[in-house]
Amino acid sequence: MLWILGVLLALIVLLCLTRIGVHAIFGGEVLLLDAKVGWFRIHILPAKEPNKKEKERGKETEKAKNPEEKAAKKPPFPKPSFADIKDAASTLWPPLKRALDRTRRGLRIDPLDLGVTIGGSEDPASAAQLYGELNAAVWSAMPVLERLLVIPSPHIHVGIDFNEPQIKLEGEVGITARVGTLLAVGATVGFPALKWFLQYKKKKEQQPPEPKT
Repeated sequence: MLWILGVLLALIVLLCLTRIGVHAIFGGEVLLLDAKVGWFRIHILPAKEPNKKEKERGKETEKAKNPEEKAAKKPPFPKPSFADIKDAASTLWPPLKRALDRTRRGLRIDPLDLGVTIGGSEDPASAAQLYGELNAAVWSAMPVLERLLVIPSPHIHVGIDFNEPQIKLEGEVGITARVGTLLAVGATVGFPALKWFLQYKKKKEQQPPEPKT
């Protein structure tokens, strides 16, 4: 009986020491996403194209659905605004900082190469303000993050383009951590994150729907 408990304990320790993570390359219409589990790398996106038979089967399934089933589809989840993102950051950063401090740099970000271009053609004044806020956030947050995390060679560029209407984000990011580290962070941040999410969802549901054009 004791040897079974010993084996289970060894497996739990081995699982907690296993390093997992993701590696993403994004920009424009490009999104490449891989998962890492130990020494293994699993490709996730772009997904494999379905073959001809799978496409035909999918079309037949879609045709078989009646109009009521199509109408009953859930509406898309509302996209967060920049104000929502700022609110989430101010709410979740204190518990996240405590959790990362306890893990003693157990989370690694390599590579970290980000480029953010703020579009200002529609509202130049707001775009200029956002540009200043993002630069200030990067300069103030990076020293703290480099103390809490392992980031060998960070590179973040924030720019502004008054000819573009939207924000453009591109870069390459790899994040890995031991399972035990993620469990420790999740135990600290999980409840505040769930509380914020429920409040955000409730606020979005109470907002009047946007008029159809």
